[in-house]
Amino acid sequence: MNIEQDFSLKPYNTFGIESYAKYFARFGSIAELEECLAFNQPATNNLQQPILILGGGSNILFTQNFEGLVLKNELKGIELVKEDAAHVYLKAGAGENWHRFVQYCIQKNLAGVENLSLIPGNVGASPMQNIGAYGVEIKDVFHSLEAFHLQDKKTVTFNLNDCEFGYRESVFKGKYKGQFVITAVTYRLNKKPSFNISYGAIAQELETMGVKDLSIANISEAVINIRKSKLPNPAEIGNAGSFFKNPETDNEQFVQLKEQFPAIVGYDLHNGKTKLAAGWLIEQCGWKGYRKGDAGCHGKQALVLVNYGNAKGEEIYNLSADIIASVKEKFDVELSREVNIV
Repeated sequence: MNIEQDFSLKPYNTFGIESYAKYFARFGSIAELEECLAFNQPATNNLQQPILILGGGSNILFTQNFEGLVLKNELKGIELVKEDAAHVYLKAGAGENWHRFVQYCIQKNLAGVENLSLIPGNVGASPMQNIGAYGVEIKDVFHSLEAFHLQDKKTVTFNLNDCEFGYRESVFKGKYKGQFVITAVTYRLNKKPSFNISYGAIAQELETMGVKDLSIANISEAVINIRKSKLPNPAEIGNAGSFFKNPETDNEQFVQLKEQFPAIVGYDLHNGKTKLAAGWLIEQCGWKGYRKGDAGCHGKQALVLVNYGNAKGEEIYNLSADIIASVKEKFDVELSREVNIV
């Protein structure tokens, strides 16, 4: 175990925000995690520090230094747990890169996660956020996960119902926030694919690609092409992907909005609510392509806030607050942040 002090987190968050951790350590096993936690006891350190678990750093905005212990999750490995006539169950370490895991499944001809290609971050964040794209969410392929309780120092298994998945939500962002470290996730992959190309521009992109025989590999390629055309590469421009969730409104309000704004984009959720396209709302308020200093709203996708170089986390956060206020004023719709604020 190597505990480092006053450690720069700039290379460890995709926004590229300069922020420092009072203490920083990595763990690649449960034993190493327990060592790190033992360091964080008053008897060892004189003062128990707040703890932040860091994965791929792709869904976090640092607005200040972290006056505590940052633990970088580097638990790796992919293993076959079991299989039946229809499914293969793969267990992946929480520190595995998500897109590499998707590619692994495609190489093994295992279906279910191809629509989630090129989503930044690590495996451990996938159930925490219930990540989703192009008509698929993690809950659709999730089987179970293992999580280490920081206080009880024991591993707990969570099944699908235990996680209480919602739209970009789970118990790990709600009632259990800060209590567990997700260590491994088991996914249920399909031996026989059920292609999902109805959402977004996938069908159109497949046609452009000249695809005749549909496969999970070319669906993945289509998704990658679309994401690359719309979203900035964090290696080139600091960002955390979609900064805001798509808001939901009741159908009655949507009808009123449609009368006032005929071009408004909405998806009927068949539960009395309609999901609105946050990017469209933000663009209508004039934010797309906006830049103040090094903080801005991306020119191709208004959902994405960016750091053009040396923006402070506080500047990105203040920009997001201004966007939320303007959407509320124009549409009477409340946006909420998808990115975690520290």
